Amino acid sequence: MSATHDRERQTLFERSRPGRGGGKVPHPPKDALSRIPSTYLRAAGAALPEISEPELVRHYVNLSQLNYAIDTGFYPLGSCTMKYNPKVNEWAARLPGFAGLHPLVPDELAQGTLQLLWELESALAEIGGMKAVTLQPAAGAQGELTGILMVRAYHLSRGDTERTEVLVPDSAHGTNPATASMAGFRTVTIPSAPDGGVDVAAFRAALGPHTAAIMITNPSTVGLFESRLHELLEAVHEAGALAYMDGANLNAIMGRFKPGEAGFDVMHINVHKTFSTPHGGGGPGAGPVGVGEKLLPFLPSPRVLRESDGSFRLETPGERRTSIGRVRAFVGNTGVLVRAYAYIRANGGCGLCEVSDDAVLAANYMKSQVAEFLDVPFDRHCMHEFVASAATLKAETGVRTLDLAKRLIDYGYHPPTIYFPLTVEEALLIEPTETESVETLDAFVEALRKIVAEAHTDPDLLYAAPHDSPVRRLDETTAARQPNLRWRAMTGSQTPCPD
Repeated sequence: MSATHDRERQTLFERSRPGRGGGKVPHPPKDALSRIPSTYLRAAGAALPEISEPELVRHYVNLSQLNYAIDTGFYPLGSCTMKYNPKVNEWAARLPGFAGLHPLVPDELAQGTLQLLWELESALAEIGGMKAVTLQPAAGAQGELTGILMVRAYHLSRGDTERTEVLVPDSAHGTNPATASMAGFRTVTIPSAPDGGVDVAAFRAALGPHTAAIMITNPSTVGLFESRLHELLEAVHEAGALAYMDGANLNAIMGRFKPGEAGFDVMHINVHKTFSTPHGGGGPGAGPVGVGEKLLPFLPSPRVLRESDGSFRLETPGERRTSIGRVRAFVGNTGVLVRAYAYIRANGGCGLCEVSDDAVLAANYMKSQVAEFLDVPFDRHCMHEFVASAATLKAETGVRTLDLAKRLIDYGYHPPTIYFPLTVEEALLIEPTETESVETLDAFVEALRKIVAEAHTDPDLLYAAPHDSPVRRLDETTAARQPNLRWRAMTGSQTPCPD
């Protein structure tokens, strides 16, 4: 790779000079090392970089300025809902009473936090149309696993040991089949119909006495609401199975559609996507799970309970013997849950409906413009995101979706999700979210339009993109298969660093 500035080329080790830094650290006693058992002493020094405080601060500040963030630009990642997060929610999460509360504090000293968690459970249950909610799961994927573990517990409690299969449409999120496998089920993939929905005939053929559940992402990964949902759920329940809904795309339907009332037995909610937490890079997150009547006894413990005198407490160990137990330490990722609570209270019921309406409006507005120069495979009203395809562009010019995405970086934009969903060739999955202005949406579409024009006039420009970023195009395949995660001093002209 190549970097455009010295600040990206040099690491702290390369900036290091003997004798710099460490001047403010008190000198240790002369006999400090003799107090440590010899087995714990290093044979040589730790070889840490020696650098002054100003250089250290500037190094990390410069690195931080290379980051792309929702506070600096548009983040059109499909299926991720990278919306702007109001700063008042960050303020709420940092209040000392929440942020400084020890997780092992007695219930009587944690009444404020317990009340907030109890009220958040009630709000999420209302939004999802569910009977109750657990806040424990630390992410959507763990929420999926929690839901399917409850499904397994339900069938086992009835002595129904033959239900070993979970049906997963190919338009579902990729974590769904992994979740089913982790819970001990065999995954059966259901193909999509030409209109992007579930192929009902294939679904009915796969449904049977071995089916434990179906996992449906709704709206799906192609940005479409499942129009045959009633028929699918009715068939699932007639077969004695349960219906799980992946709620990662709740941003499109909250306030307008309640999965529990539609017949779903269990669903997870990515509150770090829909209800305001800056996310990415592996965290932080939270994936609460809502359940209907059938799965209510199996919710993870401990739950937050409200006593008759109005006080709150956590369930005691063994108090509810049907529970599947803990799925995470303590009661949940409280900092994320406080942000979600603040977001819901600030918007209210009408505000949440408006969030969904604006998200759907933005996606359809952008889709209508992108359809002028890229393929749009599904000619249906989309929800909060839509799929475009560069398949025709590739056939005409050789330019791939990856080339489009890399060129967008030169225009100052974070690329959308690419090559997903897998059911669409050369896919771009674009989600504008409800928080972006029409001017931002227009500017992004115009950048895409210009890049497509460049593909016809100067495809080499796209093959080598990005041109203006700190790091040029990387060999992503080699980086994934042979990652080099340790810095070593280079010798001669060797690049990259030797192993």
